[in-house]
This record gives sequence, C-alpha cells and structure tokens, in this order.
Amino acid sequence: MKKMITIATIIALVFACEEPNTTKGNNKESLNTEIMDKQEKQLIEALLNEYKRSLNTSDSGLATSLYTKDGIFMPSEAPSAVGTQHIKEAYDFVFSQIQLNIEFYIEEIVIEGNLAFATTSSKGTTLIHANGQTVPEENRELFVFEKTEGTWKIARYMFNKTKAQS
Repeated sequence: MKKMITIATIIALVFACEEPNTTKGNNKESLNTEIMDKQEKQLIEALLNEYKRSLNTSDSGLATSLYTKDGIFMPSEAPSAVGTQHIKEAYDFVFSQIQLNIEFYIEEIVIEGNLAFATTSSKGTTLIHANGQTVPEENRELFVFEKTEGTWKIARYMFNKTKAQS
C-alpha cells in the first residue's frame, strides 16, 4: 500500500510540474501571430514606400490608388480631402505647386485586426514651381491603414511641419 501511495504521489508531481497543453498551444499560436504581424508590417512598409514614390514622382494617380475609397487626406494648412475624387484633386493641386524629394523614416507600425497605424517622419527638399526655389522639407506623419479585400490601404493621412516655415 505504501508503494502505491508513493507511485501515485510521484505521478501527481510529474503531472503538476508539466505545462498544460493549452500553454504549449498558446506558445505556438503566439509564434504564428508574431510571424503574421511581421508579414503584415512588411506589407505596410511596402505601401509606405510606394506612397513615397508617388510623392517623389508627383504621381497623383498612384497616390490616390493607395487610399481606401472613403479615405481622408489631411494636409497641413489645407482643407481635408475626403473620398477618391477629392483626394485625387488635392494631389493634383499639390503636385502642380511643388516637386518633393523626400525620404520616409518609419518610427512605428501598430496592427490591430484590419486596422493599423504608423507614425513616420520625412526629410528632404521641395522645389517650388512658382519661383524655382528649392527649400528644406521636414514633416512628421500619422497614417491610419485599413485592410480591405486582403490589401492594406491608407484610410487616413495627416502630416505637419516639424519646423516653422520662414
């Protein structure tokens, strides 16, 4: 009888020290989530690079195509542009006035389901078409993304100058 109690105690101790299967499953699930998050962040980084390309090439069609249909472009010192047509008109106007040559620096990307946001900064130069002058350009940006039909798009975009204009 003593032997049976000892064996039962040892078995109980072994099972008590072992991690439950749910924890092991959660570790695997956590790893899968990390991999998925990394892949989604890479897709958003690619979107930001495509957006930078649209700015540096003054391509309003490309810039507009990166937004959701109900997207909002909120430029500094200008009215918001809501929806595809108004966003296109806003970029057409911007690019008729200036030529950008900037680089984006991604500071963070946070993803929660089908929504994400990114904070970035940008630095470079702006050629002002009216006078031919090239001036420094430096901004901070906030992007809100929405994943629609399996693709990340810009849902909201706002920026402002990091230095006062002279």
